[in-house]
Amino acid sequence: MGRHFEVRAASMAKTAAAKTKLYSRYGKEILVAAKSGVPDPDMNVALKKVIERAKANQVPNDVIKRAIEKAKGGTNENYSAARYEGFGSAGGGTVIIDCLTDNANRTIADLRAAFNKSHAKLGVSGSVSFNYDHVGLIVIKYDDEEAMMDALIMAEVELKDIEVEDGTMTITVEPTDLNKAKTAIEELIPDVTFDVMEDTMLANEYVELQGEDLKLFQRLVTLLDDVDDVQQVYHNVSNINESAE
Repeated sequence: MGRHFEVRAASMAKTAAAKTKLYSRYGKEILVAAKSGVPDPDMNVALKKVIERAKANQVPNDVIKRAIEKAKGGTNENYSAARYEGFGSAGGGTVIIDCLTDNANRTIADLRAAFNKSHAKLGVSGSVSFNYDHVGLIVIKYDDEEAMMDALIMAEVELKDIEVEDGTMTITVEPTDLNKAKTAIEELIPDVTFDVMEDTMLANEYVELQGEDLKLFQRLVTLLDDVDDVQQVYHNVSNINESAE
């Protein structure tokens, strides 16, 4: 089974609520990057990379501009990154939750509530992430695997994997090469649209859950996504979008 089903961001864009979450997430990332240096992408490499990823994921220019203007205005908002890991109620389901928070106590309280309501359990640092790979993930409509491989190799991108299914290509690279890969793809396909371009975590092994186990895991992921401080939720359940009988 391929890893394309893990590309949660592609299906997220289907609802207005999911778009709002996506915009909020990138707004925070841009604000943090802008405040960590000069709030100008031409002079701040980290900010430039976040903006490129935001644009590739169809984040509107006004969302990007507002975040930069907020940083220029000397906002008192300060966020720190935090990662949490945990286990579903049963069946081997696991989650990694990346947060940007200005109040760690509030964040952990909100996460504990989500886990408790789903009969799930928070784990210690490293209890889950050891079984995931940190990658740069790109998904586009394209099917010439050989041409893509040649373009990425010529651009000195460290390629991990390419999968093609039903005209959709999923590319995984070293996370540090994500923007380099984006540039190479745009040169190969000038009118390309990125369905996904993310620095992400992919599980080494996936599980399928059934019945009540699947229903509880779906509840967990939904509740975690609803927490304002949560930026990303990664998991290893391949049939997360199926109906729980």
